[in-house]
This record gives sequence, structure tokens and C-alpha cells, in this order.
Amino acid sequence: MSAQAASAACPRAQAQRDAAVVLLGTGQVGGAFLQLLRTRAGENLRLVGAANSRHQTIRAAALAERRLRERLNIAGDARDDDALLDALHASSAATKVVIDATASEELAARHPEWLARGCHVVTANKALAGGDLAGWRELQAARVHGGEYGDSATVGVGLPALATLRRLHACGDRVMRIEGVFSGSLSHLFNDYDGTRPFSSLLREARAAGYTEPDPRCDLSGEDVARKLLILARTAGFPLERAQIEVESLVPGSLRNVMLHEFLERLDELDDSLAARYAAARARGHVLRHLAHFDADGRAKVGLCEVPPAHPAAHLQGADNLFAFTTGRYTKRPLVIQGAGAGPEVTAQALLGDILALR
Repeated sequence: MSAQAASAACPRAQAQRDAAVVLLGTGQVGGAFLQLLRTRAGENLRLVGAANSRHQTIRAAALAERRLRERLNIAGDARDDDALLDALHASSAATKVVIDATASEELAARHPEWLARGCHVVTANKALAGGDLAGWRELQAARVHGGEYGDSATVGVGLPALATLRRLHACGDRVMRIEGVFSGSLSHLFNDYDGTRPFSSLLREARAAGYTEPDPRCDLSGEDVARKLLILARTAGFPLERAQIEVESLVPGSLRNVMLHEFLERLDELDDSLAARYAAARARGHVLRHLAHFDADGRAKVGLCEVPPAHPAAHLQGADNLFAFTTGRYTKRPLVIQGAGAGPEVTAQALLGDILALR
């Protein structure tokens, strides 16, 4: 399914009701979401609270300011999640939504609580669903008995990967294999990496453009992709644990535990080993791609691979994601979903699309 088809499938209610929303996280994704609120697509969404890691506001005048994100970076009320939830529940809107645009494990752990309190939760935060299996199960129980959970942005930033797996599973089609390129940032990096420029230079540019996590080690370690693979496998009905996934980290051991600023200063230490791997792959007529793989027998792996020119991942462009699902009914040729898989704007659109699907 193309990105264009996915965009065309984005739901829009025929008779929209007002929805009250609280936005947690006003970084690049949250900032892009605030921009969408000012478009026609967001005209029926009422922002009743917004917060970054330090400051928040529930004052209508402040929330209406066009420079809300910048002002919260400077000042605001002290962060108080209970006050934000109280403001949401005090709203007269029939639809109440908590938007988690952070990567905070602490906030993700509260998703079941918010669902149980009758709020819908729409999120790009995969820390709970892609964490311990116990957390996944708690979340599924809360989804059954509480509000709805919009998680399109956690895997594929809005590409219908999770929706497709849920449909296949509901129809009784057994998933036999899940594989592909699940990281838009790593896709972008290795699609562009041709040996003419240091890898560290490409990485700095990708971080500045918002393609990577604020700490690029979250991407380079493979752990972000591993979380996505956990979510996909669990959605397909497999109780996969993190310990079952073999994960290759691209971060040298000497850089894994240093402070972020030091890691960023020492990025050139990544260059030699990746240049050698690129040269070896090129000598065999192959290219490097960061792949994830899961088989129904429980084998799972995440890491950098050489792929031949005939491999679908060899022809990806930009920050494309690729999801290939081999199932009992898609045996000879897998069901493939491909499209843009990184960037604040498409992630924010996925959040908005999940909210519009609630109504």
C-alpha cells in the first residue's frame, strides 16, 4: 500500500463532535501537532492543556497563542499531570483525549490508568506496548474495559501496519513472518550512505531534521526497532519478549554510557567500522540496510544486513519504512506496506488521524 493510499484512507468524521485534548510533549512532534490544530482538519479539536517536561498551561488564552510551544519552553505553571487530567475531565466535550507525544516510560506506564478513567489515549510513545510483556497485557486489558487507544504513530508513523495486522489476525489468518525496515531514521541514513561522506555527517543532519530520536543512540542501538518488532509480533498474537530478540547495536561500547553531549561530540568514532562494512558489501554488489525479522517459531533479529539489488529494501528511498507480512493466506508473496516512516509532520498526522477515527 502506497503512502498516498494510506493518506487517502485517513478518516474524517461526517458529523464531527467537539473533542477536548491534552497534549503531553511539545517537542518536534508535539509542535507539528499544534500546527495541525490550526488547520481545517483540527478545527473541532479543543486544546484544554499542553505540557513539556517542565512547564504546562491550562489557561485558554495561553493555549490559543501561536507561539505556545516557544512560551512553554521559557515559562508556565509547574508540570502537574493531575491538573491536566482534571482540566480534560472538566471539559463539556463528549470526546476526551490524552495525546502522548513523548518517549517517556513514566508517562507510557500511565496509559492504562487514563484509559480506565474513560479517556482515549493517542500516542507515539511505544515504551509500554514495546516494553515488558506484563505492561503489554495490562494495556490490552485497559483497552477492553476503558477508552480507545490510538497507536498508529508507534510503528510506521501512520502507515497501516498495525491496522493491517489486526485485521489479518481478526480474520484468522496466521502470521508466519514479519520483516522489513522499521526505522525511518535508519532507512534515511543507509539509503543515503554511499561511502562518499562520513556516516557521522549524515547522522548529524538527520538528527537536526528530526529524523532520529533526540538521543540517536535510541535508533543506532536497535532498541527502538526492537520495540516496534515487539509491538508487531504481539499484535499478531505472539507473546514475544525482548530477551528473544537478537539485537545488533551500531553504537561502539565506548560510547554507550557517556553523556549525550559527549556522544554527539564523538560521532566520528562511528565512521571507520561502518565504512569498512559498506566497502565489503559494495565489493559483493550489495547494499547495507537495517532490517528486522520475526518468524512464527520465535526467532527474531534486528540489525544491519547486506542485501542484494533484488531485495525490496535495496530500492527504498528517503525515510521509507517497509513492512512485509507472510501469512497463511499471503504465502507465495507477502503483503507489503511501504511509505514515509519518519518526520515530525507525518507522525503528527498519524496522531491526528487516530483522534479523528475516534468520532
